[in-house]
Amino acid sequence: MTFRVLLVCMGNICRSPTAEGVLRHFIKINNLGDKVEVDSAGTHGYHVGEAPDSRTQRAAAVRGYNLSQLRARKVARQDLDYFDLILAMDKSNFDNLQRMAAPEQQERIKLFMEYARNFDDDEVPDPYYGLGHGFDLVLDMVEDASLGLVDEIKQKLGRA
Repeated sequence: MTFRVLLVCMGNICRSPTAEGVLRHFIKINNLGDKVEVDSAGTHGYHVGEAPDSRTQRAAAVRGYNLSQLRARKVARQDLDYFDLILAMDKSNFDNLQRMAAPEQQERIKLFMEYARNFDDDEVPDPYYGLGHGFDLVLDMVEDASLGLVDEIKQKLGRA
């Protein structure tokens, strides 16, 4: 059985690719790579086919995450069936996903920060229009939530 996780922000060039890269790293070091599939997408198609924002890539690289191979894509309806867990970076994208989803798909959609242990925030802030330090904050939040998510996945898969 493969557990599939989709991480979603608006354009899929800052927050969700960061989360994809970080989560993939933690999945790998926890030896779950053969059991967990991770992808990311955006609710809007502004940047389809583009690599993550250069500022996002630089901030991630400082911490050892390589996002250069990722490419932005837009959430497709079939994603709502395919993925076991669909995690929105903020409430706006959560609402967009809920509107797309059929009633039986609703329970798969959650806020990514529900898995955080050290942050009380519900949302990962969008650093796109902000100053450079926002990218480090995004990484701090994403690392925290990813660790919590990996623990939950290990429990689901019976490998606590």
